[in-house]
Amino acid sequence: MEPKIIKTKAQHQAYLAEVDRLATDDPASGTPDGDRLELLAKLVEDYEKERFKFKRPDPIAAIRFRMEEQGLRQKDLASLLGGKNRVSEVLARKRPLTLAMVRALNESLHISAELLIRELEPAPYVRGRPGRIGHGSPRRKAALPAGRRRAA
Repeated sequence: MEPKIIKTKAQHQAYLAEVDRLATDDPASGTPDGDRLELLAKLVEDYEKERFKFKRPDPIAAIRFRMEEQGLRQKDLASLLGGKNRVSEVLARKRPLTLAMVRALNESLHISAELLIRELEPAPYVRGRPGRIGHGSPRRKAALPAGRRRAA
C-alpha cells in the first residue's frame, strides 16, 4: 500500500495492521522499513487526533476523578483547600478555586494548573428550595401585617 492521508475507518484499520507488523520487526531508524513505520505512525496519529477528540473536564470533574483514582475522600482534601467546609463548597460548585487552592491541588494531586483555572460549569439550578421565603409563599403572607394580607 502506498502511504497517503487516512480518510476512512477501513484505511485506518489497514494502516494500524501495517504499523503493528512493522513495529514487531523493530526496524532501525533511517532504513526503508524504519522510515515507512515512522510515516505510517504519523498518518495514524493525525487521523486519530482528528477523529477522536475528547472534551477536557472542568476543574471539579478533574478533582473528583483524581480523588476516585487515588481513593481519596473529601476530608483528605481539607488540608489542601482550607477545611472540610471549603472542600464541600468547592465540590458543590458554590465556591470558586483560589490561586492557593490551584497551587495546592497541582502540587499534591498533580492536576494540571491550566485545567484547574478553567471556568467552572454552573451548578444545576434548584427551584423551590424548602424553607426559602419567596413571593407568594405561605410564610411571607403570614409575616405581613393583618391589614396588608391578600385574600387567598
